[in-house]
Amino acid sequence: MLIFGDSLSANYGISMESGWVALLTQRLQSKNTDYRIVNASISGETTLGGRNRIQQALETHQPEIVILELGANDGLRGISIKSIYDNLAAIIESCQKRNAVVLLAGMQLPPNYGITYTQKFQAIFPQLAEHYRVKLVPFLLAGFGEKREFFQSDGIHPNEVAQEKIVDNVWEILQTMVKADQIITSPEI
Repeated sequence: MLIFGDSLSANYGISMESGWVALLTQRLQSKNTDYRIVNASISGETTLGGRNRIQQALETHQPEIVILELGANDGLRGISIKSIYDNLAAIIESCQKRNAVVLLAGMQLPPNYGITYTQKFQAIFPQLAEHYRVKLVPFLLAGFGEKREFFQSDGIHPNEVAQEKIVDNVWEILQTMVKADQIITSPEI
């Protein structure tokens, strides 16, 4: 399983053990699954950067599942909606050509970016999910995105307390994707 994201997945400002990717690893282990997680997330990553490095990541890690968590940095920089969509679409297509199943993590922007841009940005993720028939976490930060106490002092990056909530949001969809044949049953005692 490949986590392909930005600072929200790269443990920005928190310890690796506290990040949602580490917590997801623990959750998968507690469910006796045989998945190994590789976190190829980079703080500051954009959809264009992801598009430029997805082939190498797929070749190197050969994942069955890719959790794609990109787009927030593009939105915060006001990148064109078409560019964000096209870059994410190219990443999804690359994954699908390598027979990797994609779980797309949706994002939202603060309202100060204007209603038109924020609505179009938010719509990218369900549109891609429908077009490419991929699973979607509607909003990675659902349930706490508007609550200041779940963020670091920068007001952008979730703090350690929020990481379990992110895992819950991802797990809600991911659990439907984990193959039954990958679950290891413990021997009878």
